[in-house]
Amino acid sequence: MAVDTNDGYALEASAEMGVRDEAMQTQAVETDEHRAYQNKSYRYFALGILTLVYTFNFVDRQIITILSEFIIADLGLSDAQYGALNGIAFAAIYCVLGIPVAVWADRGNRRSIIAIALAVWSTMTMLCGGAQNFAQLFAARFGVGAGEAGGSPPAHSMISDMFPVKERATALSIYSMGVYAGVLFGMVGGAYLVQFFSWRIAFVVVGAPGILLAIALRLFVKEPPRGMAEQRNDAKKASIKDVFYLLLKRKAFVHLSIACALHAFVTYGLGGFMPLFLRRVHDMPLTDVGLIYGLMAGLGGMIGTFAGGYMSDTMANKTGDKNWYIWICIISTLAAIPFALLTFLVMPTGLTAALSYFLPVFFAGFYLAPCIALTHGMVGLRMRALSSAVLFFILNLIGLGIGPIATGLLSDYFEPQYGSDAIRYALAVTVLVNIWCAGHYYLASRSLKHALDNAPA
Repeated sequence: MAVDTNDGYALEASAEMGVRDEAMQTQAVETDEHRAYQNKSYRYFALGILTLVYTFNFVDRQIITILSEFIIADLGLSDAQYGALNGIAFAAIYCVLGIPVAVWADRGNRRSIIAIALAVWSTMTMLCGGAQNFAQLFAARFGVGAGEAGGSPPAHSMISDMFPVKERATALSIYSMGVYAGVLFGMVGGAYLVQFFSWRIAFVVVGAPGILLAIALRLFVKEPPRGMAEQRNDAKKASIKDVFYLLLKRKAFVHLSIACALHAFVTYGLGGFMPLFLRRVHDMPLTDVGLIYGLMAGLGGMIGTFAGGYMSDTMANKTGDKNWYIWICIISTLAAIPFALLTFLVMPTGLTAALSYFLPVFFAGFYLAPCIALTHGMVGLRMRALSSAVLFFILNLIGLGIGPIATGLLSDYFEPQYGSDAIRYALAVTVLVNIWCAGHYYLASRSLKHALDNAPA
């Protein structure tokens, strides 16, 4: 039988056409994504979904705070053990795993990474409700931290591609409002759930909706093109070593990250024990703690977080001085101190203490969005997720990992002398760390311009 020698060429030509078709389809997908994000409404829709994910992140992370009294009584824990559950149990793996996940995000599909992470931490939150002792709850909280390690760095990177530099801190502030929205819903919802059901049911109820949200994120949010905000996509992939070396060379980043860590040390140290303070010192009913304190902490933090991003963008754009991103942090950090001391040492009732806490938490929210925006301004396009992970590694290892347990140890130390008032003085000492924090913000401002002007492509 004769062999048609053109068959091989035909197959090769067909294969080449298939490759070209696949390339054209890929380009079409990229074009569709680019066009989608050119639409302002879609940008804010995607930002809204990411903010909702971050809200769930903090509901699941902070629900233990309002449940603390019941968990301590049921499992027979000390304040220091509870501080470990609220801090290092979560923070240890969150900080470490955040680095490799961020490397993946700088090279892969960030939207899908966040969806997977959301499903993992939601599942582990539900498992917290089944814990029968300290070790089991510690392990489940460890799992929550593992999942949440894949949340923020990829989201920060997406937002920086979605919004131009002049709007970036404002966009990141909207996203960061999820921190305090999570506190609000976790406090209010957790208080009612534990009151009418149990602390175990509360963990299951707040964790389950995250599975559905993970599916919605995967289906309805597109991966934004790399470098879209800068109108370029020529950035080279960077190694972990490259990013670490770059950040360590930047004195502005070193001081900025230490300041953020100390800021978080105070924020998590105070927030983790405020419900216990209101219950022990002022005998405030739990539902009132959840509703009144939850509203003050949630709304105050949300407004402050947005104000920090918006004001820093506004002042920097108006004056042309990027140091305004730092001045906003310094002013707000110092302003929080007298109002916090008023809450802990002066206010005579639980109601007045909870209401007065609005101002400390309002000022506490200012720092996060400006600091993330500055960090992204110091690095290249494909370094953003990893730079966020490095910032959050330092921030959470010291802030979340040590803040709550340090406050708990102070409370245990003061308890023999002051009894139920011990927590009052532990919180008052913790907030004074803000003075140290402000000093590092100032040191960061001295070399900020050099770091921003010499950022790689």
